[in-house]
Amino acid sequence: MNITVYSKPSCQQCKFTCLSLDHAGIPYQVVDLTTNAAALEYVQDLGYSQAPIVVVNEHDHWSGFNPTKIERLRLAIQ
Repeated sequence: MNITVYSKPSCQQCKFTCLSLDHAGIPYQVVDLTTNAAALEYVQDLGYSQAPIVVVNEHDHWSGFNPTKIERLRLAIQ
């Protein structure tokens, strides 16, 4: 499973998302939207304007801190 968290510095929802993924033992990569113009354009093309944006296998994605979706990921990985 390929999980990417598109994040911004000092974003509390981004921090909570990453902490929750860590706690659930879910591997992911972080992309800083403030330093990667292509990533910013990608998430805007997905229709998002608020970080974090979590993309799973390039097909499932959401914006904001979402513990329910993180728990579903955890269960899917087991």
